Amino acid sequence: MLSCTMEPRFCETDALGHINNTVVPMWFETARGPVFEVFNPGQDLSKWNVILRKIDVDFIAQIYHGHSVEIRTRVGHVGSSSFVCEHEAWQRGELVAKGSAVMIYFDFAQQCKQEIPAALRAELEKLS
Repeated sequence: MLSCTMEPRFCETDALGHINNTVVPMWFETARGPVFEVFNPGQDLSKWNVILRKIDVDFIAQIYHGHSVEIRTRVGHVGSSSFVCEHEAWQRGELVAKGSAVMIYFDFAQQCKQEIPAALRAELEKLS
């Protein structure tokens, strides 16, 4: 499982005093950075080869400014051309959000999905 720490910024709070719901999907995307490295070392945008198909987020508890948030990420299901990243957000020892992102191995020049090569599949499995 991968882990990264986010420091909530004051500008990410909303009128109710907690972190806005639009922020958590961005944190989850940031946490997928090491997964993107598997597909595209150096993350060169001219060689980008994954595309987002679907995201979902379950908000379990309020998240607040002033306390770090740990994002835990693992690769769940790996299909022939897609895979699922599963995320959890933890603040002060409490699970505050969880979600997933379905990613497609994608050829942008041809505008179509591709089968995930065995070598990449093996690297993804290390992140489960």
